[in-house]
Amino acid sequence: MHEEEPEGNVEEAFGRSDMDRERLQRLSERQRRKRLSRTIGKQRLVAQAEIDRLSALLAIPEETREGSLAIYRQAWENDLIHGRSIEKILAASIYMACRKTKEPKTLDEIENATKVGRKDIIKTCKLLAKRLGMRLAPASPEEYVRSFCAKLNLKQPVEDRALEIINEALRRDITSGRGPTGIAASAIYIAAILCDDRKTQKDVAEVTGVTEVTLRVRYKELARELGIKVE
Repeated sequence: MHEEEPEGNVEEAFGRSDMDRERLQRLSERQRRKRLSRTIGKQRLVAQAEIDRLSALLAIPEETREGSLAIYRQAWENDLIHGRSIEKILAASIYMACRKTKEPKTLDEIENATKVGRKDIIKTCKLLAKRLGMRLAPASPEEYVRSFCAKLNLKQPVEDRALEIINEALRRDITSGRGPTGIAASAIYIAAILCDDRKTQKDVAEVTGVTEVTLRVRYKELARELGIKVE
């Protein structure tokens, strides 16, 4: 008695098996991509929510908030997030957006809001600028005058005088190598004295984020170079 042969030949049987394996592999790959897509989506939502929170905390305008998100997305798309602290990337994205939109936020303010050290912020900014082909525009002392004067409750004449001092210092090229916040703080301190609306060195230092020592050195330097008598 002969056994019945199975329908089809051996090759067809193996062919069906291979096709099944291929289908399973494709299904597995689709599932992996879906999981990855969901993970990426969640991480982006978390990052966006954090940028929204920090933007509100720092009171930065919509243009700067959107700029922060754009920089973060570029970092993600260029695979600069993997293996790095998301907090550092977010802090750097916000600071770079502030620089780009000339929003007067100091490194100290970004550090206090994000809890990321200023050295890490600077280092990450340099990395992003290099890898994304961006130019990190240097801050100008003029950008900080209005914000600092507002926080010190100084009137418009003081702000105007401080800007005049800074512009003259820039024209004479005596600000080279000096931090912009230190120059702004010094100009405001001098202007407040000249306008008879004095503020203590401690008050100016606390608001501007510079040390009292730096403030003393810079304001004396500015006054001497510009021939301003400060008593």
